[in-house]
Amino acid sequence: MRIRSLFDDKQFFRSLFTIAVPIMLQNLVNSFVNMVDTVMIGRLGTVEIAAVGLGNQVFFLYNMILFGICSGGAIFTAQYWGKRDIPGIRKNTGLCLLLSIFVAALFTAGAVFAPRQLIGFYSPDPLVIEAGAAYIRALAPSFIPFAISFVFTIILRSIEKVRLAMVATVVSLVINMGLNYLFIFGAGPIPAMGVVGAAIATVIARITEMFILVISSYVRKYHIAGSLRDLLGFNAAFVLRFLKITSPVILNELLWAFGVTLQNVVFARTNTDAIAAFNITSTVSQLTWVVFIGLGNSASVLIGKKIGEGNETAARDYAYRITRFAPLLALGAGFILIPLSRVLPFLFNVNAQVLLNTNAMFIILSCVYPFRAFNMSMIVGVCRAGGDTVFCVIYDILFMWALGLPLAWVAASVFSAPVWIIYLCIIIEDPFKAMLGVWRLRSGKWLRRVID
Repeated sequence: MRIRSLFDDKQFFRSLFTIAVPIMLQNLVNSFVNMVDTVMIGRLGTVEIAAVGLGNQVFFLYNMILFGICSGGAIFTAQYWGKRDIPGIRKNTGLCLLLSIFVAALFTAGAVFAPRQLIGFYSPDPLVIEAGAAYIRALAPSFIPFAISFVFTIILRSIEKVRLAMVATVVSLVINMGLNYLFIFGAGPIPAMGVVGAAIATVIARITEMFILVISSYVRKYHIAGSLRDLLGFNAAFVLRFLKITSPVILNELLWAFGVTLQNVVFARTNTDAIAAFNITSTVSQLTWVVFIGLGNSASVLIGKKIGEGNETAARDYAYRITRFAPLLALGAGFILIPLSRVLPFLFNVNAQVLLNTNAMFIILSCVYPFRAFNMSMIVGVCRAGGDTVFCVIYDILFMWALGLPLAWVAASVFSAPVWIIYLCIIIEDPFKAMLGVWRLRSGKWLRRVID
């Protein structure tokens, strides 16, 4: 497909952005509030930035497991939606809820009873461990409400109901941002609680988000809102089929999340300045990356729906369009990162070396953005929508574990390389992944129908 003909299907792009824009806005607000949180915590110092960043790595691992469960469930939901099978959507939702709440209970127990061990895995710094453990223990009550909200958000996207999730996220995150200021720094009778205050604000915001999503879904009688019998209407055969498709996605997200966890370990064990720079880069770059999260999720819904309708020709056409459009857009987005890096001294109370490392990371990241955007659109938008979940594990994980992580570990541990070299070793995986993705796209083997 030539670039000139890429934009000739106006209906595709109209549908793509109808779904994608609310997801982008939702993630943009989320990323902006996360950045503001990091700025607020950054005013306390480098140790606090590192502690909250590593505490959020535990939450990130939890988030990725939920994403694996719900992304697998979304494959079924999108195809059920194309077929207009409402009972199928509801029993799929119920199974996702059961699995997600079980995982949430495990992480809650770990955060309450072993927070020091969790933070100590990332960093040997006793000050970071002390602050991080206090943060994650206070954050623990948010895990189960977040799990319920996560399921509702992903399933609602899959049936093209994206505005409610956006509104719920915006409301909860505005609450989070306001309470963060009060609880971190204190005001009037409210004492300054530092990193613990940030966690308490998050707990309140997550509970608010859950109530908005669940109550509104039932009041508006969305297809997701079934009775307990509807939600638990799955049988053993359905569970087995669900796990056959979803287990590779969960494994994929676990291995990827653990890989990102090891990336943080590499930087944290290099020094506290290094992990602070890595956390700042990740947080600020999310302001542009939300575009590609939205596009990938939107494409997944459209492609899965076409497969459910039995229109494989349109599904393949949509796959080619999104995997060409996303990298083109990423060329421009990558250049936005450079000016963003120039405002860091006004936002973060960190030393000159942290700022220098962060600027170098932004330059490197901008160069690989088109490859990263292609991989995002292939993994989330194409392969998973097509039920090609086993290949996704290989595609998403192979070069991270066989190339990026070993190189970074050797650079840091053996050669004591500069921080920007370590970051380059980590991010070099994306161009290699893109070559594998192009091959799979052209083979056409990614498209599979997972429902009856």
